[in-house]
Amino acid sequence: MSFETSLEQWREGERRLAEAPAYEQDALERVVRRITAELRRRLGGAFTAEELSDLYEQQGTGWCVDLAIAAAPAHPYAWDARVVADAAFARYLRGAVDFAG
Repeated sequence: MSFETSLEQWREGERRLAEAPAYEQDALERVVRRITAELRRRLGGAFTAEELSDLYEQQGTGWCVDLAIAAAPAHPYAWDARVVADAAFARYLRGAVDFAG
């Protein structure tokens, strides 16, 4: 998978998150914040967009689903990696040392 493909998926996750019903937003945002915190832990301070893409490709998003279940156990809609994981990766990308917007 190329970085461009990852980026497209991440942006789609952000779109899905933004379009989610209002009553789902709190749980979804809680999960996205939890995944973003884990990305920070896994990648450390300075990271590149390519490193983030490599993590996405090599480790997948199964670990994100585990975090989602733990963060929002009563809200199965918040476990959809196509929403929460991809949105979290999109948000975290903004902190990459080589992110140009």
